[in-house]
Amino acid sequence: MTAASTPKGERRRQALVEAAAELLVERGFDAVRHRAVAERAGLPLSSTTYYFGSLDELVAAAVEHHGRAELVRGSALLAALPTQPRGVDAVVDLVLDQLLGPPAGERDAELVLLRYERLVATFRRPYLRPLMHVLGAELRGLLLEVFTRSGMEFDARRVEQVIAIVDGAVVNALIEINTDPRGVARRMLHEFLAP
Repeated sequence: MTAASTPKGERRRQALVEAAAELLVERGFDAVRHRAVAERAGLPLSSTTYYFGSLDELVAAAVEHHGRAELVRGSALLAALPTQPRGVDAVVDLVLDQLLGPPAGERDAELVLLRYERLVATFRRPYLRPLMHVLGAELRGLLLEVFTRSGMEFDARRVEQVIAIVDGAVVNALIEINTDPRGVARRMLHEFLAP
């Protein structure tokens, strides 16, 4: 048994993953550095290299931790969602909650920006692509279930279109320095879904 597989080792490793995920969400990939993660976790700097073979491995663990947490949150929202016909406005809000996270008031635009920065930055990190494919497939499954439970007949192709509309609207709003990218996405998605 190695120290990394003991309960204390697992707690330390988990603390490092959580600290890295927090830094990733707050400031993006460039913030995830050995020293910053160790300081955030309250652990010695050497612990980051003891529990992770490379910075890429630590980043991947942080991305997976954060992605899984978002999927758990999305699954909980879905579990509480009864199957019944819903209007377009209600479905739009459910979809945006899955894709953009819950609204965050004054910080919403900043958090949406950070979310998209992370998504785009994964392209330059090929080691993350398999993980992103898995997480993306699970998210698309949640979205498909939102439509099904809302009485809308959707298939995988239509879900991809919804994601593309939201992503395009958000990115364009961010380019235009619009302080309400969620609102822009809401309008575009409403037009797409309205009969």
